[in-house]
Amino acid sequence: QEQLVESGGGLVQPGGSLRLSCAASGFAFSFRIMSWVRQAPGKGLEWVSNINSGGSRTLYADSVKGRFTISRDNAKNTLYLQMNSLKPEDTAVYYCSTGNTRGQGTQVTVSS
Repeated sequence: QEQLVESGGGLVQPGGSLRLSCAASGFAFSFRIMSWVRQAPGKGLEWVSNINSGGSRTLYADSVKGRFTISRDNAKNTLYLQMNSLKPEDTAVYYCSTGNTRGQGTQVTVSS
């Protein structure tokens, strides 16, 4: 079955950086549009970014534009999210997703 496993979260100070990874299995990763979404404490899911199957087209939420970069390595079936200039409001559980499939998430906490 389709499976997505996120990693790379953690505690970081404001202004810091983290790189999230998402390992995909059970489906043709290189043919799928992939997304990152997040859920802050007490809030609903928020879309963060999309990337097309070939990696040539990306979209970002206004809240992360210019700070986050989505990328993928189709040879490794892996999706990435490089997060720079992190802010406390970026604190959330980050999920990768495709279609109706979503991973278990990785916690990102931005705090001094």
